[in-house]
Amino acid sequence: MIKISINNFLAILFFVCNVFFLHAQQLEIENLGANINSKYSELNPIISADGKTLYFIRSNHPENINGDSASQDIWYAIKDTEGVWQPAKHADENLNRQEYNTLFNVSSDGNKMLISGPYSDGINSRIGYSFLTRNGNVWNDPKFLHIKKWESRFKGLYSSACMAFDNKTLIISFSEKEESPVNDLYVSFLQPNGRWSEPTSLGDTVNTKDDETTPFLAADGISLYFSSNRKGGLGSNDIYLSKRLDNTWRKWSKPINLGAPINTKDWDAYYTIPASGDLAYLVSYQNSLGKGDIVRVKTKSTTKPKPVILIKGKVLNSKTNLPVEAEISYELLPSGEKVGVADFISKNGDYVLVLPYGKNYGITAKAIGYVPISLNYDLTIENKYKEIKKDLMLVPFEKGSVIRLNNLFFDSGKATLKKESYPEIERLIQLLKDNTDVEIEIAGHTDDVGSNDDNLILSGNRSAAVKEYIVFKGIAEGRINCRGYGEYKSIVKNDTEENRQLNRRVEFKIITK
Repeated sequence: MIKISINNFLAILFFVCNVFFLHAQQLEIENLGANINSKYSELNPIISADGKTLYFIRSNHPENINGDSASQDIWYAIKDTEGVWQPAKHADENLNRQEYNTLFNVSSDGNKMLISGPYSDGINSRIGYSFLTRNGNVWNDPKFLHIKKWESRFKGLYSSACMAFDNKTLIISFSEKEESPVNDLYVSFLQPNGRWSEPTSLGDTVNTKDDETTPFLAADGISLYFSSNRKGGLGSNDIYLSKRLDNTWRKWSKPINLGAPINTKDWDAYYTIPASGDLAYLVSYQNSLGKGDIVRVKTKSTTKPKPVILIKGKVLNSKTNLPVEAEISYELLPSGEKVGVADFISKNGDYVLVLPYGKNYGITAKAIGYVPISLNYDLTIENKYKEIKKDLMLVPFEKGSVIRLNNLFFDSGKATLKKESYPEIERLIQLLKDNTDVEIEIAGHTDDVGSNDDNLILSGNRSAAVKEYIVFKGIAEGRINCRGYGEYKSIVKNDTEENRQLNRRVEFKIITK
């Protein structure tokens, strides 16, 4: 009989548990199959924020605009309700305009694309970038991205890029050395005039004397994945991860190699993740159907981005329920700093926003002929990935319209405005400044908790607090009435906490226009 000491037994148990854990963590590469991959090269996958549409490049395919010789076109595929990728389709000539077409980024709502080529009047003549925007089912002509000093800074052979989910931050890979194939990574920011700032290096932690290319910034705005042939890799180029440490965009964590089986002895690049962060899509030359194939792999907890929330829905006319073409932006509360924009909304009103945890957000939708509407999402406490469906109802700007001021905040039972409320009231002030003949009534409402008299007083004091702020900012007092209705104009029954929250509100009504 073999006797095992308790210490040896614990050591063996520890070893077995670790082997089991490591086995559980093993990644399996899944080829997306013949609906996506072919005997030709599939490259540069871009997965949509919701993970339901995959865009990629296919080289030298006979259905490409320029046929099967020296051609590169954009293709796409859609995942059905069962999670199966449908056969890939060739994008039309609006997306494929030249011999070598490349897609670098797709906005969260799918209505804006970052493509290769600085187009002017539909013609591309050099290396750079353009935006394509879609109105309904029609793609407009591409518009050149004006990046400060781009023509003098870019001197290499190749370039690639990635747009952050805020639509205001551009990560670019290029070389400042003449005819060099070895790139570094830079950042450029959208300016108030619609142009982009001069590219700034991401610093020596990310950049080396070797090649850094094909950047992808995850939805959290922190996790940067890129390809590099630096020392210590498994092959020619491997995929690495580095985390942004502050807002200078020059301080990053030491890049870590994602390891096998993601990285191989071949050239590994083109890493992309949906907002959920659960699956990564990339290109592999291992056991492919032809040349490069698109594969996917589950992300490890140690290398996945931080969780975010995805909000999607439609922008609708509150009276007709018809879609509205609108601009949606989001700001930080209480500062009111605009940190992201979905600046092009399709005619069918669809919108998608991706918001990282760690901040308190105000979301605003606005359109010509409507009163702006705002919502609040307080994400200061990190949680798991969520998808939220929320339609935004825009109220026509006309006499008699009633608009809820969603982003007003008071302490419980009090009428003192919190500073998080100021951006919301500033929008109302701007509306009154732009329409000098408009008079409004500000109305406060409560739930049924407490006495009727107390609720009337509280609702009246809250509406008065809003009026006081507006008058302080220069709007004539005679243009504003204020009233408190207490619990007498509830919009739903006060039978749940959610319903009571709906009834606690401040609104304004357009009296004259």
